[in-house]
Amino acid sequence: MASPSFFSFLILFLSAIAVLDAGSIGINYGRVADNLPPPEKVVQLLKSQGLAKVKIFDSDSAVLTALANSGISVVVCLPNQQLSSAANDQSFSDSWVQANIAKYYPATKIEAIAIGNEVIAENITDTTKFVVPAMKTIQASLVKLKLDSNIKVSSPVAISCLGNSYPASAGSFKPDQVQSTIIPMLDFLRETGSYLMVNVYPFFAYKDNSKTISLDYSLFKDNPGVVDSGNGLRYKSLFEAQVDAVYAAMSALTYDDLKLVVTETGWPSAGDAGEVGASQDNAAAYNGNLVRRVLTGNGTPLRPNDPLNVYIFALFNENQKPGPTSERNYGLFYPNEQRVYNIPLSQKGLNGNQSPPVSNVNQTAPVNNGGGVSKATSGQTWCIASPNAEAEELQEGLDYACGEGGADCGPIQPNGACYNPNSLVAHASYAYNSYYQKKARVSGSCFFSGAAYVSTQPPSFGNCQFPTGY
Repeated sequence: MASPSFFSFLILFLSAIAVLDAGSIGINYGRVADNLPPPEKVVQLLKSQGLAKVKIFDSDSAVLTALANSGISVVVCLPNQQLSSAANDQSFSDSWVQANIAKYYPATKIEAIAIGNEVIAENITDTTKFVVPAMKTIQASLVKLKLDSNIKVSSPVAISCLGNSYPASAGSFKPDQVQSTIIPMLDFLRETGSYLMVNVYPFFAYKDNSKTISLDYSLFKDNPGVVDSGNGLRYKSLFEAQVDAVYAAMSALTYDDLKLVVTETGWPSAGDAGEVGASQDNAAAYNGNLVRRVLTGNGTPLRPNDPLNVYIFALFNENQKPGPTSERNYGLFYPNEQRVYNIPLSQKGLNGNQSPPVSNVNQTAPVNNGGGVSKATSGQTWCIASPNAEAEELQEGLDYACGEGGADCGPIQPNGACYNPNSLVAHASYAYNSYYQKKARVSGSCFFSGAAYVSTQPPSFGNCQFPTGY
């Protein structure tokens, strides 16, 4: 019989392989606000959350300087209003690349240049014709400086550039854009070894079709899934179906070899009355489940061997963004750097080494008040139920842990050693932690749809002793 140490090694080995095959999570750092922290503090926030990839919407000098020697990779952007100049004047592109890329690279790890943002979208505009010519002149400038092998050029497209997206296997680009824009862009990406950037927002599809699209399907929650009538693949999330619709659209034009990166996706934590689904709970579920899906799973049903690489929108709530209320509430953090809601943001977070979460501007991490956590113990972690989670979410996680999850829930039964304090948070914390410890604290085993977080401080609920291993 193999020894327990062998099985422990095997679990760790397989977990390591899973991490290698998993995708990556980055963050969009928008700055349409008048109350954000300085870039130097933002860089420290990114590092504290284990975020190693960031995307900005310009090439701001202060931001690029702050990112120098941080180890954080950055995607910069040539703004929409400059596409015409870049497309028509090689000297403009040469100067722009020299001033905005070469000046900072390699101290600042610039990995890609986004040519505009969502210029290629539902409708053709006066700017659409400049996208591919601008990509070519910027690429030529990189070649002159011998930076083209390390810095890719692409352009984020809106998923609305698809003429059809359902079922995913029938995905296709809008016919009026195929010859003029899509094919020239895909040719450029293939020739330069780059990838398609695409912005994917299931929120918009759900908001406009909430009577026909399941909320659980939209939020990566447990659901029966949707079977694609074209190829028989079962989709468990709207996000994956939308991504595969883009892959299918490229395949229909014989660009099966191209990769894609989701350069924006997110869910607002607040919205106007007509913005169905915009809420803090739904935002936490969507982004939290997205992170777990990307970091612990494979690719999509259509491209299972291509890791998902995703940039969440956005780092901060931006108070000067125009439009409906939702536009100002996509942030994971308030401008004071405290969490809007509690989710892991990296493999580091899933493993319990991320900085303590903060759920709103008035709340700090749990403290020892007879129902939280006490002083830190080096080298150990526990799984704790979030006191800000909805009761229904806590109960669902508790039921799963004590049932199918195989947690030891005897101590929280009546007359059990940990029955008191008799509260849902206390009982859920014990069950979640039991499940977490039984799973050897492997990545993703303390999540419960965003209702739990990993703590480096031992729980303190009355006289209950939480296990640290089985």
